[in-house]
Amino acid sequence: MKIKEILEVLDHLAPSSYQENYDNAGLITGNSGLECTGVICTLDATEEVILEAKQKGCNLVVAHHPIIFTGLKKITGKNYVERTIITAIKNDIAIYAIHTNLDNLLAGVNGKMADKLQLQNRKVLLHRQNNLMKLILFVPIEDAEKVREAIFKAGGGNIGKYSECSFNIRGTSTFKPGEGTNPHTGEVGKRETTDEEKIEIIFPVYLKEKLLNAMTEAHPYEEVAYDLVALSNYFQEVGSGLVGELPGEMEETEFLQLVKQQFGLQVIRHTPLRGKRVKKVALCGGAGSFLIKNAVSANADFYITGDVKYHEFFDAEKRMVIADIGHWESEQFTTDLLHDVLHTKFTTFAVLKSEVKTNPVNYFI
Repeated sequence: MKIKEILEVLDHLAPSSYQENYDNAGLITGNSGLECTGVICTLDATEEVILEAKQKGCNLVVAHHPIIFTGLKKITGKNYVERTIITAIKNDIAIYAIHTNLDNLLAGVNGKMADKLQLQNRKVLLHRQNNLMKLILFVPIEDAEKVREAIFKAGGGNIGKYSECSFNIRGTSTFKPGEGTNPHTGEVGKRETTDEEKIEIIFPVYLKEKLLNAMTEAHPYEEVAYDLVALSNYFQEVGSGLVGELPGEMEETEFLQLVKQQFGLQVIRHTPLRGKRVKKVALCGGAGSFLIKNAVSANADFYITGDVKYHEFFDAEKRMVIADIGHWESEQFTTDLLHDVLHTKFTTFAVLKSEVKTNPVNYFI
């Protein structure tokens, strides 16, 4: 099996177009055309993890965090990033990062956190724009269903939990085939009139080429008339953070105890408790202080995240409780998510979870 076959599964899970512009997700080191000897899933691709991969005979490390965020001018081994890259290259180990593109999926990093708290009625906290397009095409009525089916099969027409969505209207079109054409109907040099169906279908941007290829292959015309329209609509399952509801209301201290237990925490930093019962919970894996105001606006009783600074705790405005459980602690189950996705897809292939605990933060209790 080639490394690129595994990367295709990951790119389908979390398309690169979903990553933030500051991010560096994707293949960082290695040749995707090589045979894969095994995969290790981890939160951080540190030098210790690379050596673990070597020891276990794996030449692909799939990490959540990119080991390189900005460009490297020199690679001399003077810091942990350079040493990791040197070790990976020397041992022909590929490093692939699946970062904010996985963060921005409702069923991604935050979905795994929500699983631990059994949150229901989940929604994205801050939707990401410019991820949807509309395909408008014109096709002979007798071929409309065939073309529609091809586009649906390629991934078009999904809106929330609804699939195979389209708008269709019939009308009359005109065309005159020119010299050198091979028209589906009509004669060269003569204007023709035909009954056609106008089809409108929404799709995620990353599927554009796939949909256009499917449309062209199924369409009877040698020159397909179509329009592509960029949409500002929200993609309901793509964006930052998550908000959901507990199965039942809980006391604040009872909820904090649940979080501590489910995430294996030694300590939780939080704003003052409000003496109210907890039902609606917002969360964001990693550094999520940029979503505090969104959590407040969503009327969340609690907001769980990591890396909250001192002054940012004041932004709760006593309207909710902010609970900082730590960056690594909030994202630790991402390793399980990646492992489960790949293990389900490649049942006879070695997909392992790293045994290295990469959390650089420790607590003296």
